[in-house]
Amino acid sequence: MNPISRRSFLQSTAALGLVPGAGAMAAGKIKPGTAALIVVDVQNCFLEGGTLAVKGGAEVIPVINQLAPAFQNIVVTQDWHTAGHASFASTYSGKKPFETTKLKYGNQVLWPDHCVQGTADAEVSKELKLPTAQLIIRKGFHKDMDSYSAFEEADHKTATGLAGYLKARGIKTVFVTGLATDFCVAWTAMDARKAGFEVYVVEDATRGIDLNGSLAAAWKQMAAKGVKRIQAADIQAA
Repeated sequence: MNPISRRSFLQSTAALGLVPGAGAMAAGKIKPGTAALIVVDVQNCFLEGGTLAVKGGAEVIPVINQLAPAFQNIVVTQDWHTAGHASFASTYSGKKPFETTKLKYGNQVLWPDHCVQGTADAEVSKELKLPTAQLIIRKGFHKDMDSYSAFEEADHKTATGLAGYLKARGIKTVFVTGLATDFCVAWTAMDARKAGFEVYVVEDATRGIDLNGSLAAAWKQMAAKGVKRIQAADIQAA
């Protein structure tokens, strides 16, 4: 099915309620100079063989590489944890990965030790080809606080400065890709909406962890915030 007929099919079936989330699948417009690609956490730790591998994580790389040349502005994010980080299960006696604990900013999922600063595990994949990437946002480097979003720390108060950076460059629309859909991608997308950007998540350029139904919940939450769910083939030049 070519991209045009695919879009027509999705639009017609969405009207009948046959395609979950397809109502948001309007084509994403790339306007030179006013759109940015955000590549979330495509790091060794989240790829096969990493400490917190996302199933199929490496499959996003060729899709992102194919999209990248269309963007004059690309931002990369990098999980960058301290040893003994508050989000690590190993930090707490008797806790196991994927359990939760209560921290001062709310409930925290506990993860295996991953993306520790300065390790090969934390490096951005060398397979990414992002010729116009100019900024890396490192997150999760505060030992006592996690950070899924590229825009705000987990307390929803501490800004990373990314919103101001993008607005200073005249960016109005962001396309979010990377890992993992139901955590760092979703939080980044929703915070981008909160900051006033038009936001598209490129579904085939993301992969999820799906922890106890978290993937479906994330898509629902993103849709409620006005985030649009598209495929790479739906992106058009304006």
